[in-house]
Amino acid sequence: MSMFLDQVTIDVKAGKGGDGMVAFRREKYVPDGGPAGGDGGHGGAVILKVDEGLRTLMDFRYNRHFKATPGEKGMSKGMHGRGAEDTYVSVPPGTTVRDAETGVLIGDLIEDGQELVVAKGGRGGRGNTRFASPRNPAPELAENGEPGQERKIELELKVLADVGLVGFPSVGKSTILSVISAARPKIGAYHFTTLVPNLGMVTTSDHRSFVAADLPGLIEGASQGVGLGTQFLRHIERTRVILHVIDMSGSEGRDPYEDYLAINHELSSYNLRLLERPQIIVANKMDMPDSEENLKTFKEKLQAEKEDEFADDIPVFAISAFTKQGLENLLNATADLLEVTPEFPLYEDEIEEDVVNYGYESDEPAFTITREPDATWVLGGDKLEKLFKMTNFDHDETVMRFARQLRSMGVDEALRKRGAKDGDIVRINNYEFEFVD
Repeated sequence: MSMFLDQVTIDVKAGKGGDGMVAFRREKYVPDGGPAGGDGGHGGAVILKVDEGLRTLMDFRYNRHFKATPGEKGMSKGMHGRGAEDTYVSVPPGTTVRDAETGVLIGDLIEDGQELVVAKGGRGGRGNTRFASPRNPAPELAENGEPGQERKIELELKVLADVGLVGFPSVGKSTILSVISAARPKIGAYHFTTLVPNLGMVTTSDHRSFVAADLPGLIEGASQGVGLGTQFLRHIERTRVILHVIDMSGSEGRDPYEDYLAINHELSSYNLRLLERPQIIVANKMDMPDSEENLKTFKEKLQAEKEDEFADDIPVFAISAFTKQGLENLLNATADLLEVTPEFPLYEDEIEEDVVNYGYESDEPAFTITREPDATWVLGGDKLEKLFKMTNFDHDETVMRFARQLRSMGVDEALRKRGAKDGDIVRINNYEFEFVD
């Protein structure tokens, strides 16, 4: 079933691990104390967490960068740095998460409270205490913290309208929608109709948000399967609150109360349990000359037909989409009603299965070699750059260790194969050294 998509791409960056420390004990009576540098703490991760209260991805329109804190550096006297707290980002239930670069599905967030780590924090670098050995009891060797994972991810929410606007054409449904909402998510193409349901994200003055849809074509025989066809009607079934929009000015010579009954009759003939939905009557076009008078008559008729099948105590809100009067009250009342109205159960055939590729491992090479026009060899690649960033170049021993790591990855061998000679310049990021054959 095609759905509306609300889509947003965000940047997440986990914290870098703290650097390890090179330090030595300086104790009275102990000549040349042993190593005493502690490890760095791990960096914070960025974690998405489902919050039932959210209905849309609205919040991400204003904040698209999420950064976790780095771990603390290791200290002397063997003290380790503190690990950083993770950063939690709330998302609505039903959010699908993809890697924006590769398009790979990272996860589906469905249950309230469900969590997904989207950027792992870097591990802390080891201090020189960890590198002591009988052969080298006082190593001047420590690692820098590992960089935190950084990536662009795409959040996608299949939006289901919480609120449906019904009413005859020309009562002002689309005007109301355009006034109360700004963001327009992408809309799936309904191939069977030119009538595209308008969808809007609405945020109330007290920052609650919901999705409202103008449900067009309802009258033109839709219950017989003409007009929008049953696919969209299924969509209507998901709405929890119905805003019944009525043109109170009666400008087209129609009786507002007759319109109200006609639409309710139409809703009931769907057999879509639509009349189980709480309704709010929206008396629109109250800026027009006869509206006040008509509203009075309307309310009297509503009162008189209390025994009528439709007339539970239905609230009536007088508004003008044109002058925007009364809109804020209407939206707050709608949000209040949504909070106490349960979701309507789904039918089995609507639940879509997505195949989740969890075991996603990159098969890219450990390093790459390119050659610049000035004959410098340039080394790159994620694994290699990570090792580079974790190397502390202030100490010769650490540099030697880095050289050994490169050799065991096969970098020397590969350079030799490509024709590197003794004394050639090799560069990683901004660090240059000579190739020694």
